[in-house]
Formats: sequence, C-alpha cells, structure tokens
Amino acid sequence: MLTLKAAGLLDLDTGEIVRPGILRIEGDRIAGVGGAPQGEIIDLGDLILLPGLMDMEVNLLMGGRGETAAYSPVQDDPALRMLRAVGNARRTLRAGFTTVRNLGLFVKTGGYLLDVALAKAIDSGWIDGPRVIPAGHAITPTGGHLDPTMFAAFAPGVLPLTLEEGIANGVDEVRKAVRYQIKHGAQLIKVCCSGGVMSHTGLPGAQHYSDEELRAIVDEAHRRGLKVAAHTHGADAVKSAVRAGIDCIEHGFLIDDETIELMLERGTWLVPTTFLADGMDVSKAAPELKAKAAEMFPRARESVRKAIEAGVKIAVGTDAPAIPHGKNASELVALTTRGMSPLEVLRAATVRAAELISVTDRGRLAEGLLADVIGVPGDPLQDITVTQNVRFVMKGGKVFDR
Repeated sequence: MLTLKAAGLLDLDTGEIVRPGILRIEGDRIAGVGGAPQGEIIDLGDLILLPGLMDMEVNLLMGGRGETAAYSPVQDDPALRMLRAVGNARRTLRAGFTTVRNLGLFVKTGGYLLDVALAKAIDSGWIDGPRVIPAGHAITPTGGHLDPTMFAAFAPGVLPLTLEEGIANGVDEVRKAVRYQIKHGAQLIKVCCSGGVMSHTGLPGAQHYSDEELRAIVDEAHRRGLKVAAHTHGADAVKSAVRAGIDCIEHGFLIDDETIELMLERGTWLVPTTFLADGMDVSKAAPELKAKAAEMFPRARESVRKAIEAGVKIAVGTDAPAIPHGKNASELVALTTRGMSPLEVLRAATVRAAELISVTDRGRLAEGLLADVIGVPGDPLQDITVTQNVRFVMKGGKVFDR
C-alpha cells in the first residue's frame, strides 16, 4: 500500500477541491480516497492532485527535437521515427498526460503501424509514455491533406505511398485500407475529410472524400467496434462527415451554426485543437500558407466559442507536434479563453475524454480506477495555468516524475 498526501485533490463530480488530498494506492489502482494514510507515504506538500490528463489528438511519431519538417518525410526511416517517438512520449507523460489518441500516421513506413508498436512498448514497460490509443495510418485520398507529399509539394514520383499506408481512393480501396489498419492493431480510424491550413493546394474546407466513401469507412470501422475521427475544417465537409456517422470531428475550424446544430442532433464530438489558432508557428511557412492561417485562425476561435456555447460535446486535443510535445496543457488554457470554465476544461481533459474513447477505468480520482494521478502547484479551478507546471506524475501506480 502507498499513500499520496497533498494539500488537496479535485473531485470532478462535485467540482470541488477536497482538502487534504489523500489517495491510497495498491498496485495500479486507487484503493481509497480520504481517510488515514497507510503504508509508505509520499508527502506532496502544497500540490493539488488531479486525474491524469488526456490528449485526444497527438502524433508522437512526428515532431520533437531535431526534426526538419520539410524534409522529414524523405529523410526519416521508421527506426528513426520510433526513436524520436520515445522522447516525445516521455515529454508528453511528464507534462501530465497519461492517455493519448495517436491520430494517424501520414509518413512512409512500408505499411508498419508504428504507433501500435509504440503503444505495445509503453504497455510493456520498455519505455516511459502515456497510454496510447493508436489509429495506425490516416486514411486519405491521393492528394488529400494527409497525403504527406502535399506538405512539401513534392514532384510526381517522389515518396510514393501505398494503400497499406493509408492512401485510398474509391469505396473498395477505403474499405481495404480500414481493414488493413484494424488487422494490424489500430484501435480507432482516422480519416481526412477536408483540406487544411498546411495543404499547399486547394481550399482548406473543401471536402476530399465523397459521401459514399465516407459511409464505407464508417461502416467498416463501426462493424468492428472502432470509432472514426475525422480531420475536417469546412462546414459542408463536417456536415457530410457527421451524416456519414463519423464519431469525432478534429479541428472544425470553419463550422457554422447549421453544422453545430447537426453535431448536437447526432451527438458528434469535437476536438477543437483551438490553441493552434494562437500558438502555431507559421513564420517559416510559404506565403500562401501564411495567408490561409491569417484567414482561418480568427474564424477558428469564433467557431469553437459557438460550439461551446451551444453545448457540443468537447474533448481536449492539441494536434502536437503542431504545437510542441510537452506543451499540451496550452490547449486547456486556450479553451478557457473561448468560454469554458476551468472545471469544464478539466472534465474535457479527463472524464469527457474517457467517454470519447469508451473507457471507464480512468478520468477520476476514485476507488477502483487506474492510479493515473498528477500534482499541480495550485488550485486549477482558480488558475488553469497551473496545469502547465505539473510537479508530480503517476501512471498505473508508478511514479514517473516527482
């Protein structure tokens, strides 16, 4: 038995800080909340304990130290990407994020699902990192936003990708692409439904897949019990995705009132990645991409404000490395500037995220749940920025940072 003793802990159900904060840990679970300490005591002083945070959109295989974005798709082999992911995973965990969705590789791997391997390595205790829900390769059409040749505007014939790596066109191919990801360990499916800020060609909101293709992707995933997340910006593209049955919209920068009403009607989730509109560095981007960002980011801020006000289901996600790995809590701060209270934001990063990934074993500090616990230097209900300064991290009863 191990006891964590702190100044307080957050009860997400009541929305209050319980003082003092006493958690008894046995194995990888919380054995009790409150009461007398038992066994070894870890005294965390003035820290406030929270459940481990969750990030619903990262790509741990991309970004991090030493990456040159323009050339990474042709310079980095799968071995190098895995080694980079080790550092990214460690930084993410030490930032207080104990569960993440890794939303879709869009790099050359020869068909290997690197995030599936990363998740297995972390679960086996070989490396430190958050619990990873892997999507394998993002499903995207030729020339779609998540076709990696679009990011550096490569010439024809440079970096050809295969169906196994997510490039799929037509109903038969998208069905086969989804089946391939599932066969090799994907736990959800990521699809590209529209253009994006960093696409070199085309409108950022233009729909990429036909309605028929989207329905086929959803059908294949749902029949196997997997949810589908969709990179989508444009209002019409989001509406098509929602009508096709896609479970979660990533970004949604250009959604309008009609789209929001449809998302409410269908119960579709939004992972708004709204800090991108404040903190994404486009200073070295091509002029046409800077122009896109200047147009889209103000609209993105307004769209998420409207979605929050309307009551759309929201979970926290960052799109790291579009913002640096380890800076994930910047999204929590940004969401408070869009109209969410600190408590609502913390729920979006814990219990709401757990609902999105259909798990009941984490997200609260409660008896019987996984001992995923972090400590911050102050009351996050009064100052959400304390989540950017995590001082203690425990995952599954093991201390990773103190």
